[in-house]
This record gives sequence, structure tokens and C-alpha cells, in this order.
Amino acid sequence: MRGEKTFEMFGFCCRRNHTSHPFTPKHMAFFNFKRPSASTPPAKPQSLAREWANSLLFAVVAATLLRWSAVEAYTIPSESMEHSLLVGDYLFVSKLHYGPITPQTPLQVPLTHQTLWEKGPQSYSDIIQLPTYRFPGFSSVQRNDIVVFHVPHEPQRPADLRTNLIKRCIAVAGDTLQIRRGQVFLNGQPGAVAGQLQTTYFMAVASPNDDLRAALRAQGVVDYREPDGMPRLSADPATGKSGFIISCPAGVAAYFRRQPYVQSLTVVPFPVQLFPDVADFDVSDAASANPTHWQLDEYGPLPVPRQGQTIALTPANAAIYYKIVAQYEHNSGISWRDGMIQQNGRPLTSYTIKQNYYFMMGDNRHNSEDSRFWGFVPEDHIVGKAVFVWLSIDPNADFLHKIRWSRLFRPIS
Repeated sequence: MRGEKTFEMFGFCCRRNHTSHPFTPKHMAFFNFKRPSASTPPAKPQSLAREWANSLLFAVVAATLLRWSAVEAYTIPSESMEHSLLVGDYLFVSKLHYGPITPQTPLQVPLTHQTLWEKGPQSYSDIIQLPTYRFPGFSSVQRNDIVVFHVPHEPQRPADLRTNLIKRCIAVAGDTLQIRRGQVFLNGQPGAVAGQLQTTYFMAVASPNDDLRAALRAQGVVDYREPDGMPRLSADPATGKSGFIISCPAGVAAYFRRQPYVQSLTVVPFPVQLFPDVADFDVSDAASANPTHWQLDEYGPLPVPRQGQTIALTPANAAIYYKIVAQYEHNSGISWRDGMIQQNGRPLTSYTIKQNYYFMMGDNRHNSEDSRFWGFVPEDHIVGKAVFVWLSIDPNADFLHKIRWSRLFRPIS
């Protein structure tokens, strides 16, 4: 970081008192500064190229400091936060809310992340890794905040250069989370979750018609994999009925259930293997010795670790804390063996948590890879809080309808 040096000119004031003597020419010679003569040629002006280079350097430094300390622009590439955030939304993320964090990887090309350009060469070197410090922010991470963070399961990259994700914080450090039939419970009580939550349904229809397609478009039901954004007709593997797989909020689902062309609307089951049965998502083969068999809509109870908490480790809970001990908190000699965490070849029976953790989920509950798959987000992976959408472009619309005007400068909640 470059600072500005301030140079001050100090005047010299001499005052004669009753015991002093006047200055002699010898004394005054010390203060006789040489003035440039009228014949001295003026300094040569900078070339146009030099002026542009200086301006560009200043702009890059200023933009880098602003991006690190205050606000950064992001775009939504996938539908994991639909309907709250749409594919093609451009948003500003505040780093002042939770406090900017000092870079861990200083050797990086300014204004880049991971690569110089998409699928281009790497833009950083991890030869130097620094300890990080988070400056004070306006607030801590709160339940229902929409948060940008570094994905926790990319050990091949430094933490500050892992892929950025955006999800909603469902539970904070110290909470106990449970999901029953898709409803979030925190500490045994129903949790008020903000946003427009989506569920994936199979909508059985007698025969597709123009009214159905118009209704899908009017209700904002979209399949971004299709060029026109319209879901494609498919068959229910359980019943063989023809229909559409759609993701939509509960209000839209209720609307379709009332339509005469809809025979049934049922939640699509997604049997998957989740955390903590998978103790080390996409990194190693560590798995729980006591699997829970939790699913997307039936999950928990799961305690969210908080800083300073001491955990008694057993085969029943070791998978919950393995990534924390082995990866996030930089302990040495950690391994996984026989369903237990080992340190230097011996079972670890207790551990004190060094930082706070958070549980993040996408609002598109059946189309989001989130904490249900890979576990908690460490506090030092938090980037900032999404504050408002400044531009929104519909990737499936024609040129005249490309911009979603109603979403411009829209606050995020």
C-alpha cells in the first residue's frame, strides 16, 4: 500500500531581544538561498504517454484499494438464489459491513481473481502467504444476510483466492439448525427465513398448451439451460406422467395447483449424500462412522461451532469437526482414521474452536450446493454483504427486452 508523504516548510523567525546582537553579513550568508535566474530554462513537460501512464497507475491503485476496502461488483452466474437473485443480476457487495480483511496472497495482479481472464493463466503466486486481519465493520454476520464468501473446499488455492459463492446465512455461530419438511428451525423454534424460497416440483399436465406456456413465463418460471428459457416436457420417472420439472416459490406453486390444465404438482425427491456423512467434500474420502442419512428437506439437528467452544470429540460427532481441525484452523499432524480425528497418530478427544462459523443455504433449495453438502463457512472466508442490484440482464430475452428495468438499483434482502 502506498502512502502519501507530506512535506512541510518551516519558517524561521528571529527576534532581537535586549541581550542579543544584530546579524552580521556572515550570519546572513547562511540564509542566502540562490534564486533561479530568468535565463534558466523551464522544466521539460511530461510526454503525453507519461501522463497517461501516471493516470492509469493512479486509477489502478485507487480501484484496487476501493475494491479491497469498501465495495466490489459481482454477477450472479447460476440459479441457486432464485427467486431472490436472478441469473444476470449485477450487484454491489459491501466489505464495510463485516470489515475488510487484509490479503493473504500479496503477489497478485491487481483487479483479478484466480486468473488473468476467464480460463486464462493464473494471476497470482502463493510463494508468500501472510496472516490475515479483519478490520472492524458495521456489524457481524446476521441470520438472513445474503453473504459473499470464499468456498471452503478448494485447498489447492489460498483461502482469499478460492471461488466466490453467494448464499443466505441461515444459522450463525452457537445456533442449532434443523430442517423439517423444508421448514428451518433454529434452537428448536421455527426460523423466519427471508427471501423468496424456491422448491422443485414435477407438474403433471394432460397436454401442453399456449395458456400453460404463457403462465410459466408470466410467473417467472425459467429453465436457463434452454435457449428460450422455457422448461421442456419430460416424464415423471415414478409415475410415467408427462409434465414439467419446475422450480418456483410456494405462491407460484399454489397458483398452478388451481389451474385446470395441471393434474398434480409434487415435490421432486433428490436422494443425496450430505454433510456430515461426507466429512470432507471434494477433498478426501473421510466419511462419518455413524451416518445420519439426512436429506435436503430433512436435515439436522446440527450445532454451528462458535469461537472458544470446547468440543468433546467422539466417533458420533468427529465428522462434523474434521474439516475445522484439519483445514480451516491450520493445525499440524491431523489425519482421519477409523472414524476419528487423529493428531500425530493419536486420537484427538477434545478441541477448542478458534473462530466463528456459519451455515449458508441457497434460496433455490433443491438447486443449491451449499452448507448441506460441504458444511460450515469459516469467518475468515467471509467477503462481504450483498447490498443492492445495480443492473440485471435476462440471458434468455431478445435485445429489446434484455434489461430487467424493474430490478435496477434494487436493495437485496
